[in-house]
Amino acid sequence: MATTFFFRAVASDGKPRSGTLTAESDKIVAQELRRQGLIPVYIGLEKGATGLNVKLPSFGGGKRKDVLFFTQEMSTLLNAGIPLDRALSIAGELTTRAEFRSIILDVTRLIKGGKTLADSLAVHPAHFPDLYTNMVRAGEASGSLAQIFERLAEFERTRDELRGFIIGSMIYPALLSLVGLGSIVVLLNFVVPRFAQIFSDPRMTIPTPTLLMLKASELLQAYGLFALGAVVAGAIGFQTYIRTEAGRDWWDGFRLKIPLLGDALRKAETARFARAMGTLVSSSVPLVQSIGIARGILNNRRIAATLEKVAQGVKRGEGIAGPITRAGEFPPLAGHLLTVGEETGHLDVMFHRMADIYEGETRTAIRRFTTIFEPLIILVMGLMVGTLILSLMLAITSINDVAI
Repeated sequence: MATTFFFRAVASDGKPRSGTLTAESDKIVAQELRRQGLIPVYIGLEKGATGLNVKLPSFGGGKRKDVLFFTQEMSTLLNAGIPLDRALSIAGELTTRAEFRSIILDVTRLIKGGKTLADSLAVHPAHFPDLYTNMVRAGEASGSLAQIFERLAEFERTRDELRGFIIGSMIYPALLSLVGLGSIVVLLNFVVPRFAQIFSDPRMTIPTPTLLMLKASELLQAYGLFALGAVVAGAIGFQTYIRTEAGRDWWDGFRLKIPLLGDALRKAETARFARAMGTLVSSSVPLVQSIGIARGILNNRRIAATLEKVAQGVKRGEGIAGPITRAGEFPPLAGHLLTVGEETGHLDVMFHRMADIYEGETRTAIRRFTTIFEPLIILVMGLMVGTLILSLMLAITSINDVAI
């Protein structure tokens, strides 16, 4: 079935082109564009409001999406043989966000002033962290800048996909908890007080479950705002504490001990570390330097701290597999995989293989956690709401007894 695809491409003179083509797949569109002497930059089912403003798939926040799209554009343009300064100029023209376009223009200005691309990108660390700039520096030194941008695009894409999967998987349990708690608050704060007036008759014997329900309703009405304020203050205090060195170390260690969730977090950090190391090592960044850069992108400080000992082991000539195994924070399989990588001389390939394995296991662990957590939330909330309803039913029965 033929579909209409929107495309953006670059002509041989370096000027951008856009339009639509009808074909059975985006691959056929790409082939047709290349036949016409155009370099495909974007092919998709959606376009922006006007001109070249194409709406991209969501890969997280706007900053991350900008960097990913820029990296993909640079990979395409450089692989097509377009000079660096012209590729940057085209990337700036194709960028939809004014803030990021100004960053690209500043990078272009610095390059024309004599700086290297890596040093120019490093001026904007919020968008281009150490891992990014060090890989670009390695690409400039080896003359393989186009391949480096291709690897960076793959790294950014896989990292954002995993991050998006984790966040998306936790949304439903969070909504279940929120709806359940909201239902209980509404019942206790608005429904139960209406029954309280009925039980003012001294002849009436109030069932124990109903009495407990009425007391809970009275406490919520009397101290609900104070309790809410205490929860908010506690949350702010907790956030302040975990921003400290001691607090962050405790929190990162505690999270790894949570049943099911801790295992998923450990595997996610392992996948992030392995993907970064594979990308850096395959780009000829020295191993010790790669470990230091990869350490900086990890979210868990407890795991990141062990990489200092790993780096020291590498400096002593012990390789990386042994120190990783002794660190004790990575899954046992990681050490065995890296041992094979060292023995075969394909450490970069094994890091990528390790990343693939643990990205898959992270997804499996998150699914396992949500598979258990979601029914548990439903059960707990069902019991709480069911208890309230049962108490109301007992109250109605008591009213009928008095009436008789």
